[in-house]
Amino acid sequence: MPYLSWITDQDLIECVEGVLAKGLEGISKAESDFSRNGIDPFSALFDASCQQVSLTEWPELERRRQAQKTLQNALGKFHQSLLGKVGDWMVPKSGFIDLISFKNKAVVEIKNKHNTVKKSDLKSVYNELEQAVMHKTSTYKGYTGYYVTIIPGSDKRFSKPFTPSNNETETKKSSNELIQEIDGYSFYALVTEKDDALFELYQVLPTVIEHLIKKPQFLKLIDLKPMNYLKEINFTLFFSEAFGGTVPTKLV
Repeated sequence: MPYLSWITDQDLIECVEGVLAKGLEGISKAESDFSRNGIDPFSALFDASCQQVSLTEWPELERRRQAQKTLQNALGKFHQSLLGKVGDWMVPKSGFIDLISFKNKAVVEIKNKHNTVKKSDLKSVYNELEQAVMHKTSTYKGYTGYYVTIIPGSDKRFSKPFTPSNNETETKKSSNELIQEIDGYSFYALVTEKDDALFELYQVLPTVIEHLIKKPQFLKLIDLKPMNYLKEINFTLFFSEAFGGTVPTKLV
């Protein structure tokens, strides 16, 4: 039985494996950079005080923080790559557009988290989508342009005209039904035609990760003991804090 009904196991494993590789690469780089660059004793003192940890514990927390940056970048690519393997959706070879569907007449720009882009830069995202779907010579004229935030700033689900503020004129961009912003849960449903696709993905990931992490190339870089913690996660509670709404309680 496949992990998910809307994507092949091979494609899912390939995407997850890419994130794991980047994540472990980030840990290795953080270790190397930490040793090479040395410690700022003043930064360590103040940071440890603010986080209420000992100076003995602080170096490990700092290495994890640095490694997290690499992981976050990989997660943005993860959703793009994964959705680009569903149905007729695809990842273009170049340009700012992250996903295209000729069948659904849609072009997409994806951000992993709501605070990935500064509010002052959102107008540029709007302009790029507008250029793609409105310019008379564009290949995608008449398509719908989507600005997707996988992890939104609130637990409300939405699909609405994208009208970011223009900080130069202190006005909002014009409402255009062909330029939409949408949360990750709703966008996964749109692409897969499965209402709870994102939650289904979240539920199977621990199993996929546990399987992959035992591969020789990963096994030599990681202690398997922490994997036990994945089985203790309250999936519904953890997930609903980010996405709200009604989520299924039964595992797929």
